[in-house]
Amino acid sequence: MKAAVFEGPRNVAVEEKPDPRIEHPCDAIVKITTTNICGSDLHMYEGRTSFEKGRIFGHENLGQVIEVGSAVRKLKVGMYVVLPFNIACGFCKQCERGLTNYCLTMQPEPSAAGAAYGFADMGPYQGGQAEFLRVPYADFNALRLGEDAEERQADYVMLADIFPTGYHATEMAGVKPGDQTVIYGAGPVGLMAAYSAVIKGAGRVWVCDFHTDRLRKAEEIGAMPIDMREQDPGEVIKEATLGLGADNGCECVGYQAHDPSGHEDASRTMNSLIENVRFTGCIGVVGVFVPEDPGGREAQPRIGDFEAKGKVPIDWGKLWFKGQKIGTGQAPVKRYNRRLRDLIAGGKAKPSWVVSHELPLDQAPDAYDHFDRRDEGWTKVILHPDGSG
Repeated sequence: MKAAVFEGPRNVAVEEKPDPRIEHPCDAIVKITTTNICGSDLHMYEGRTSFEKGRIFGHENLGQVIEVGSAVRKLKVGMYVVLPFNIACGFCKQCERGLTNYCLTMQPEPSAAGAAYGFADMGPYQGGQAEFLRVPYADFNALRLGEDAEERQADYVMLADIFPTGYHATEMAGVKPGDQTVIYGAGPVGLMAAYSAVIKGAGRVWVCDFHTDRLRKAEEIGAMPIDMREQDPGEVIKEATLGLGADNGCECVGYQAHDPSGHEDASRTMNSLIENVRFTGCIGVVGVFVPEDPGGREAQPRIGDFEAKGKVPIDWGKLWFKGQKIGTGQAPVKRYNRRLRDLIAGGKAKPSWVVSHELPLDQAPDAYDHFDRRDEGWTKVILHPDGSG
């Protein structure tokens, strides 16, 4: 099969790889028809993680079941399914608590938790930017889609990650109807957090970034863009809230946050949120932060290896003084994907509004290059391994 493979920093190649096969009675094989490039793929693409050469990228996957193991009962050949990026067993202590993002069974490292397709330090599993994908514990992990799945793949594939992840940010932030919410980052996840806040009935939603094309996308759903090249988000928000600050906020950037000139500062967005959110407010953090950053020493030489070891200097005293709460971590996709699927099916949500490009898998190398450079208009990329789209 063809697959998008990591060959080193900023080097993706489309290569022939062995077809996956059933390895366990609970497995299924899915023919991938739609798969996304995610912002968190870029951490690996840029060499900022321990992602191994030769591994297949891709944790946002949708496709059609073509084979099932002998123990699979719910899935049938021919069904369209979308796959949470979390690979979970469904029966460990964490899964029973609904924390499929920290499954203990699928992570082979005893001191760790959580597994994912094609992702650094989250198990040995191959990704879905390929023609076929093996899905462990398929009855539990795969979300079945309705009769409109084939023609609405660009909407439903967002259920694999960014729509539930953006929603998770608003859940951890406690966004309620009428709230005033500030979001840092207008990448795909930040836009989905803004979209989720709007769906929840937030009164005002600010989105802070310095990429004009992405801020325009935020405006399309009624969010208020703050271009950080021209405005200080803190001043804008204080003026709009009588100096009190936003009710809550979402961090959707992560450890490679940087200023408009490109200088990295992993604490930049967190400290801004602590400043911009009011006393006793909540902050939901879904931007990726890692305990080890192989490229951090070069990217942030002013700090040495401090942030390369995952140590971020946030304003803890101000956070404590303001009585704020922070929720962190990857999204437990299964907690949200059914309800979000039904919003899409019912015409109440259309997350595909973030998509800028739909391309065949062969164009993955160029797509990664454009998306990584944040080129104008490259807001979200969908790849079609089957040549559709």
